[in-house]
Amino acid sequence: MIRALCDKKNISIAELSRRIGQSPQNFSKKLKRNTVSLNELIAIADVLGVIFEQSFTLDDGSKIKLSNIKNDTERLNT
Repeated sequence: MIRALCDKKNISIAELSRRIGQSPQNFSKKLKRNTVSLNELIAIADVLGVIFEQSFTLDDGSKIKLSNIKNDTERLNT
């Protein structure tokens, strides 16, 4: 998903890693191990100017959602 995002935004993985404050070597290892954290995903969205959302959808259609949108009223619904 991160690689596809970089392709769409025309940015290398190395440049993305520098923008989020990590070395390209360290970040590449995290990608290979699939150990990129939630905070890192939010940081990636922020530096690339995209929206990141993660949610649970309940049977009644309501959502418990986390997002990098600053004014998102559902940001930390529980």
